[in-house]
Amino acid sequence: MEVLKQNRKPATLVYPVPAVMVSCGNKSEEYNIITIAWTGTINSLPPMCYISIRPERHSHGIIKKYMEFVINLTSKNLTYQTDFCGYKSGRKINKFEEMNLTPQKANIVGCPIIAESPVNIECKVERIIPLGSHNMFIAEIVNINLNNDLIDEKTGTLKIEKLDLVAYSNGFYHELGNIIGKSGFSVNNKI
Repeated sequence: MEVLKQNRKPATLVYPVPAVMVSCGNKSEEYNIITIAWTGTINSLPPMCYISIRPERHSHGIIKKYMEFVINLTSKNLTYQTDFCGYKSGRKINKFEEMNLTPQKANIVGCPIIAESPVNIECKVERIIPLGSHNMFIAEIVNINLNNDLIDEKTGTLKIEKLDLVAYSNGFYHELGNIIGKSGFSVNNKI
């Protein structure tokens, strides 16, 4: 079966992507939050991820200075703060104060976690790769902080369905939906 399609110029259409708030800065007077959509996992052992930031963004210099950051996953109730932190510059305002977010001490890195975020991923930068409009910060995940109520007491696993995670797609924020299958269900005949 042939399907009619249109050709378009290359663009960033690998959607949806996570909408996360990245916290940085090792001194309270320089703490900042930047909203990132260009982020993801890149390796399992050791666990590694990346964020891509435009060099002119305020957080770019802070992260480059300390070579660490925290990825704070965002839930539906943090969508307003997530959007605000992506459009306002930390050069002129304190985003933690403006958005009533709480900087909390991380366990390993010097920058704060966002207490209101259900999952905080502490990262140490291993290298920075200039790509064009953005620089990619490749980092090792050195610690993860999870809200206690998100852990299944029997299995010790994360109850992902309780997170109310938010994704970004083509200019809009979206709630993530229902589970439609478990990894391997196509070969195990189980959902």
